[in-house]
Amino acid sequence: MFKFFSEKFNNLKQAVSNTAQALVGNVVSSVEHEEEFSEFVLEDMEDLLISADLGVNYAAELVDNLRDQTKIKPSEVKNYLKNEFLKTLSDAGDTKLKYIDNSLNIYFIAGVNGVGKTTLIGKLAYKFKQEGKKVLIAAGDTFRAAAEEQLDIWSKRAGADIVRRDKADPASVVYEAIEKAQRENYDVILVDTAGRLQNKFNLMEELAKIKTVIDKKAPENLRECMLVLDANTGQNGLQQAKVFTEAVNLTSVALTKLDGSAKGAIVLAVAKELKLPVKLIGIGEKMEDLKSFDANEFIEALFE
Repeated sequence: MFKFFSEKFNNLKQAVSNTAQALVGNVVSSVEHEEEFSEFVLEDMEDLLISADLGVNYAAELVDNLRDQTKIKPSEVKNYLKNEFLKTLSDAGDTKLKYIDNSLNIYFIAGVNGVGKTTLIGKLAYKFKQEGKKVLIAAGDTFRAAAEEQLDIWSKRAGADIVRRDKADPASVVYEAIEKAQRENYDVILVDTAGRLQNKFNLMEELAKIKTVIDKKAPENLRECMLVLDANTGQNGLQQAKVFTEAVNLTSVALTKLDGSAKGAIVLAVAKELKLPVKLIGIGEKMEDLKSFDANEFIEALFE
């Protein structure tokens, strides 16, 4: 198993500090000194949770649980939130990236432009290469020349190979990559895809077409359909996730730009609403700053 998947992220606490203040610090400090959960206190708590990008439904559920009960006191709200958040992440599923030794492993990477998808693919390629894996990148965003060029640069930095065909049909590029990988015994294919606005029907069709190629050519090798989200998008990220789930049946999420964001609660919102586990997080600019996600470590960092 990969060492990088079990790494402790030393700077995680610093990366989530803004989210911790918005999601935990502000809520706890507004509630913990109260004698009881009055309606005024509960409404204030709900507003703060919503403003921290937890989502209206989830915030309402957390607050509703505190109404008309006597077990949990305002002074215990920190532990209450900690336990609820951990349960939400656990219920969403396993956070370990799926990988099978001695087999081709395909990762389908989706997301809108600007979320850091290309950078994530480059860093993930680097991680696999560091573990001695043979890595191939399929440049499936063929109509945006800058995307392919950027991916080409990242592949060279990572030491990975690339299949790219400017202006070609994206599905044909992925087909070619799978053929090459099967012929030359690659361990990993990272499939980049178009990142244009998620509400364009024809672009969703394009993603579905690529997925169909994988399903036909190497159905047993698809490990993850991963959506890349920018931590700063907050609730808009949830809308993106819903649309992409309909298009390609997502299995997981990667969260980029978590460092400095106050909207990292999107991790919890996606887990709660869509039952999608976060598996990778980006917490900095360096190659090594793509980390595996650990629910317990994330929660501990939020509540420390």
